[in-house]
Amino acid sequence: FTKNNPIQFKDEGNKYFQAGDMDKAIEFYTKAIKSCKDKKVLTNNRLCLYISDILLSDVKALFRRCQALEKLGKLDMAFKDVQRCSTIEPKNKTFLETLRRLGAEIQAKTSFSTDSRVQNMFDILLDEESDKEKKEKAANNLVVLAREDAGAERIFQNNGVALLLDLLGTGKVEMVLAAIRTFAGMCTGHKARVRARERRNSIMAVDNEEIALATSDLFQCVNDSLTGGDRRIYGKEEAMVLDAGKDLKSILMALLDMLINKKVSGYGRDQALNLLSRNVPRKNKKDTDHSKTLFTIDHGLKKILKVCGQIPELPDQLPMTENTQLIASVLLNKLWDDLRCDPERDNYREVCDEYIKGKFDPNDMDKNIHAINALSGLLQGPFEVGNQLVGRQGIMEMMVALCGSEREVDQMVAVEALIHSSTKLSRASFIITNGVSLLKDVYKKTKNEKIKIRSLVGLCKLGSAGGDDYSMRQFAEGSTEKLAKQCRKWLCNTAMDTRTRKWAIEGLAYLTQDADVKDEFVEDEPALKAMFDLAKSKDKTILYAVACTLVNCTNCYEKKDFLPELVQLAKFSKQHVPEQHPKDKKDFIQKRVKKLLKGGIISALSVMVKADNTLLTDQTKEMLSRVFLALADDIKDRGTICAQGGGKALIPLALEGTAIGKVRAAHALAKIASSCNPEIAFPGERIYEVVRPLVSLLQPEREGVENYEALLSLTNLAGLNDKLRVKILKEKALPEIEQYMFEDHDHIRLAATECMCNLVTCKEVQDRYMEDGNDRLKLLVLLCSEEDEKLQRAAAGALAMLTAANKKLCTKMTLVTLQWMEILQRLILHDQPQIQHRGLVIVYNMLNSDDNELAKKLIESEILEILSVIGKGMNNPKRQIVIDVARTCLTKAMDLGLIKPFTTPS
Repeated sequence: FTKNNPIQFKDEGNKYFQAGDMDKAIEFYTKAIKSCKDKKVLTNNRLCLYISDILLSDVKALFRRCQALEKLGKLDMAFKDVQRCSTIEPKNKTFLETLRRLGAEIQAKTSFSTDSRVQNMFDILLDEESDKEKKEKAANNLVVLAREDAGAERIFQNNGVALLLDLLGTGKVEMVLAAIRTFAGMCTGHKARVRARERRNSIMAVDNEEIALATSDLFQCVNDSLTGGDRRIYGKEEAMVLDAGKDLKSILMALLDMLINKKVSGYGRDQALNLLSRNVPRKNKKDTDHSKTLFTIDHGLKKILKVCGQIPELPDQLPMTENTQLIASVLLNKLWDDLRCDPERDNYREVCDEYIKGKFDPNDMDKNIHAINALSGLLQGPFEVGNQLVGRQGIMEMMVALCGSEREVDQMVAVEALIHSSTKLSRASFIITNGVSLLKDVYKKTKNEKIKIRSLVGLCKLGSAGGDDYSMRQFAEGSTEKLAKQCRKWLCNTAMDTRTRKWAIEGLAYLTQDADVKDEFVEDEPALKAMFDLAKSKDKTILYAVACTLVNCTNCYEKKDFLPELVQLAKFSKQHVPEQHPKDKKDFIQKRVKKLLKGGIISALSVMVKADNTLLTDQTKEMLSRVFLALADDIKDRGTICAQGGGKALIPLALEGTAIGKVRAAHALAKIASSCNPEIAFPGERIYEVVRPLVSLLQPEREGVENYEALLSLTNLAGLNDKLRVKILKEKALPEIEQYMFEDHDHIRLAATECMCNLVTCKEVQDRYMEDGNDRLKLLVLLCSEEDEKLQRAAAGALAMLTAANKKLCTKMTLVTLQWMEILQRLILHDQPQIQHRGLVIVYNMLNSDDNELAKKLIESEILEILSVIGKGMNNPKRQIVIDVARTCLTKAMDLGLIKPFTTPS
């Protein structure tokens, strides 16, 4: 402090006053008064504190303090005092009136404060002279205010919509984003406010990715508010919106119209497709209402097909990004999957058939290639629909004719259609007969690199039609390696555009089914790096091909198990038997995994998983989960996976996607959490998100290794803190863990018992052991007698903690089995100090249980002699803890008067 500075003394006094330390506050206020000439305000402060010193049970004194606090402007503290007064004398009109008045003043002050803050933010944002940094801060503050109920309401009531529209009108990206995000905050969880009509569609249409994404989030907020998807409890505003159906239908039509509007940017079109994918098909097939899907098919299926049919190389096309057409294909597939009966599917097919046929025109080649490109979109989406159309008369002939066209764009579209139409082996066989020579001819003659690489991918796909069956090679020995080498060459050519280079990965996705190709690819470090770099790019159409390639390289695809007897029978009857490539054996796979880890696969996978895009389909997620599981197979590699963010990337894969994908990702999490420090692998709050996927692996239908590694992981987590233990119990893991303690498999039984040992500190677990009519406690006692020392240690540890936590369990333990005394003696005679220590703790708990008969029975048994021998032992650092507990038991027995005092060796 500056000597005799009254302001500093006063400020310090205020701090103590706010903290409730009245003595200290008085001390500093007194110092301030002594050193200050103008003592008026300071004296008032000190007077307030002297009033505080009056006995608070005196209601009159309490009310006087309330009045003093009000005069000092401390309304919150005054309100609390009068609240206590009205509690003591609930009928006192003066107290009730003061309570009402102060409450109104506080509310008005808060509202005025929020009003002024909101207005202040708008003033700064709309002021042309405000500097950029100040405006950005104001914009962020406005977004934060809109996320609070009070702030959102003030913005809405105080002409905020008009002011936000002014911000949108500035055209400045930062201002537009602030306005959109503020609108989103206002609309979240509020049905009435979403009816305010701002220009959502036109904003999302602008050619700015960040603005389009923010507006998409706003659309989602509006949709969730209208449907109740945010699960908030609405107040009186809900009554103002009697029917949200019209608004929802209006939004749906607006999104469908955006698909074919030339004024909409590629980013806006992508977000419109993403919103349709997220909100139209049912998330749960048990929900019987799929009216949004039927409405979309009737009013928008042809619009989606039009997007699929766009040819970026031609003039007058809809603006699109590199992702648009594939997002449209994904939407087509989701709509198809959401249909419930054959008449609905027939209608879907008829609409597609009518659209494709309507585009064919012998005098207009642009319309023809539009039809073929739309067909490619169907083949990448609901393949069944597209495949049926490919079989129609004239379609395949048109593709062949386009391949021979002089226009390069015709060749490009036709080759892509041929590639997509040969997805199934039967179709590939047809094209091998009729189209391989055509693709080879296009590949040799064209000088256009874009066509050449597509032709090559077509040949790659046809060449890999036999999958990983070594005996089903379509081409001559060495041909696939040559094709793969050319693909790697293009992949590494950074002079080519991303859209063209991605086709090289498409080719490798097929060719890497051949083990020779896999081995060569992982050895090619520049090619690996190029693929991983492309996986991190904005072009998300590449995700599926990268995932396919990685699944092939790590051999983590679904494999069929063949019984040797059936194989011999098949050979005898001259049936085809798949053969494994010599380089697809375990040691080769492990070497490839090491190469991929060294090449930076984890960082690439982490970026791929973060893709906030419809193109990260459930099927792609499943493949990424399989790859992660293969990478985590070797315990030595798990630290590397954690260090590069693999643990974080696995969590969303384990929570969303296909059933198989979620299990594979959860299993990878279990491998990591069972052998690495979970606090390092999953830092912060993320560690609690891991629990649910791990618990899902405890289901009986899961494989034994999945059960086992999940139990190991949960044991590690349960050993960290109470919050994690409670989380495990909330996920209903306890019944499964108990069940596995009865398991015949030694490893699983041990893992379950160790997990239980870490959970017994929870009261909920202790209560279950106290329940009547079950064998939980009996099982735990019997497990203490098992030959497996690890199992003994875990069971005895759990029993020691249970008997310490609940004294009644000590008595109950003696009733569940007649063998309890013999088992206890075996524990305290054990040659392993850890097990012996647990047994002695159980003995002490029983002596300390307030059950005199039980204590007497223990001391009258051989246990007294064992305790005496251990207690008289010489001090030994390795066994000191055992000796000390034995002596504590003997001391307790003396305190109970069951034995006479004895001299402890020095």
